[in-house]
Amino acid sequence: MIKKTILFLTVIGVLMPAFSFAQNGTATVPENWEEIKDLGQKGLETSKSLPQILENIFKNDVLPVWEKMYGWFKINILSKLSPNVQKEIEERKPVIEEEFQKEKEEIKGDWPSAKTTIMNLWQKIKEALK
Repeated sequence: MIKKTILFLTVIGVLMPAFSFAQNGTATVPENWEEIKDLGQKGLETSKSLPQILENIFKNDVLPVWEKMYGWFKINILSKLSPNVQKEIEERKPVIEEEFQKEKEEIKGDWPSAKTTIMNLWQKIKEALK
């Protein structure tokens, strides 16, 4: 069932761009092997420059926006919360450390059963992929 679903989604993913080009009417069907070869070479050239294109988009468009959002958050929200939060952290620090030690001991006790569960889950995944 999973294999069929993955296959179906893969085929749909490959065909959807072709449908969008067909709707525009700008795509032409290659008539011979030379046109197919040229089209493939253009695709390879584009795919080779794709990492650089994505890096430029991230550096020039995405990162500055996130930096501005962080700057605004730091000035307008974090600066107002920081003194109160620091005071609250200092008050609760001993209780938090005690709870942390309790949780740590619980996790150590639960590790064998968690390991067994993970191994069983891994076996089920292997069987499903066969």
